[in-house]
Amino acid sequence: MIIAATVRAIKNKVYAETRTVEVKIGDKALIDTEHGIEAGVVFEKIEKLEKTDKDLFVGKVIRILNVEDERKIGENENKAKEAFKVVEKKAAEYGLDMKLTRVQFTFDRSKLFVYYTSESRVDFRELIKDLGHRLKTRIQMVQIGVRDESKMIGGIGICGRALCCCGFLKDFASVTIDMAKDQDLSLNTAKLSGVCGRLLCCIAFENDYYKELKNGLPLIGETVSTPNGKGKLAAIDCLRRILTVEFVSRQEKEFKQFPVDVIKNLNPKDKKDQMEVK
Repeated sequence: MIIAATVRAIKNKVYAETRTVEVKIGDKALIDTEHGIEAGVVFEKIEKLEKTDKDLFVGKVIRILNVEDERKIGENENKAKEAFKVVEKKAAEYGLDMKLTRVQFTFDRSKLFVYYTSESRVDFRELIKDLGHRLKTRIQMVQIGVRDESKMIGGIGICGRALCCCGFLKDFASVTIDMAKDQDLSLNTAKLSGVCGRLLCCIAFENDYYKELKNGLPLIGETVSTPNGKGKLAAIDCLRRILTVEFVSRQEKEFKQFPVDVIKNLNPKDKKDQMEVK
């Protein structure tokens, strides 16, 4: 059996063989990864892993975390806070154009990951030598993007809930403004952007659902048949399954809402097929 788990501050996904260790979803486990021994949370069990990437590393589950392991993790977190101050101070001394996000030790403290953001390339060779000498461990600098930074730090979204990237969202998908158009959202980028300054991730992972809901519905501006006669479709509320139709009478416009089920001849493809049958 192979499991997928999240490890490190950036919540990277790793795969590992369980061997004789019994694990279940949600378990905290000690895993031997390509970066060393790390603690992770199991979120998926896989019977067979298709290795599309020949360089994909598959580690091994060492054991389920015990009380002593939890104590050591807490100790590592305290030491990481101390290391953060050292790294931040030294980066300032070397005048490096970088914003430190977080530092994190591997479980056995054989390596320290230093996560940072920067608009330009940073030459941190001297910094690494200095830090290695002071902290007595190997240093790995990891440049991350602003989306990863938000995922790592956390926060509250405009919806009032915890950021999706800090919870269930394992990978970042590409988000486009066309997706917002398909969902009839306001194209004000300030309203469409998350705390990271990029387009909201929910626009991407909700997009397929909106496509499914809109399947078979007419396009805005098309003429539709309603119980009140023919009119032009003005708006679609696909979540409530309600269409707003515009009627023109004596040069006056009137808007009325109807459930999707009472609108006839919605699908343009069906209309074309009916014409071909006739």
